[in-house]
Amino acid sequence: MPPGEKMTEGTITPEVQIQQLQDSLATETDRLQKLFAAYETQEKDLVDARAEIEVLEKEIIDREIDKESLESIISQKEVRVRELEMKATKASKRVEHLEPELDKMEEKYSREKDRLGKVFGIAEELDNDLRLAVTEMKSRDDWYVAHMQIFEDLNKAIKERYEMIERAVETERKSQHMSRAFNDRMDEMVQARTEEMATQEAGAEAASEATSSIEVVEPAPEESPEEEAPEEAPEEAPEEEAAEGDESTEVAPAASWGDGEDPWSGQ
Repeated sequence: MPPGEKMTEGTITPEVQIQQLQDSLATETDRLQKLFAAYETQEKDLVDARAEIEVLEKEIIDREIDKESLESIISQKEVRVRELEMKATKASKRVEHLEPELDKMEEKYSREKDRLGKVFGIAEELDNDLRLAVTEMKSRDDWYVAHMQIFEDLNKAIKERYEMIERAVETERKSQHMSRAFNDRMDEMVQARTEEMATQEAGAEAASEATSSIEVVEPAPEESPEEEAPEEAPEEAPEEEAAEGDESTEVAPAASWGDGEDPWSGQ
């Protein structure tokens, strides 16, 4: 009721009723607005809660996936750990079996180390000898280069000397060949002359026997050519022997040239 107005008991005027209804309407409108605002707030909270629930569900799913992955990794780790433990056990057993071999290998290593030390010492000595030899060879090469012209001249002179020896030997060989051919020819001529003389003597004897009954005396001058013919062969023999003697005396120096000895070595 508006202020200043008084309501009589048992009487409700239309104005009062309208005013009451307006007040009630305002009150209900305000209450409905508050309820709507609260509804909107609740709806917003519900939407946020649903979104948060979806996020949480997604996180739960991701965590489940991570959990399964971790469980798989843990199982693999356990398998790997067991394998490593098995390998470690085998390795320890192997080490126990290989310890004697390791001692033997250490002993062999020490022996090889000592031997290699000796070999290294020998190698150093050989290297020093090699350097010394290289230095000496360089000095020798330098000396040879400095005196190379002398060696070339000496080599040329030696070559000329051997060419002279070869020419002399070849000349002597040809001379001996010609001498043998001449001797063979002379032997053939002597043999032919001897045979001819024998034939002539046989013919003369036959003729003398045929004419002995007639008592024909042959003159002395006709017999002299037949008798002098055999005497010519012995006279040629000394000349051939002299020729052979001269050839033998000439062959001796050639033999000294051909035997590889240096006749100038005594000079």
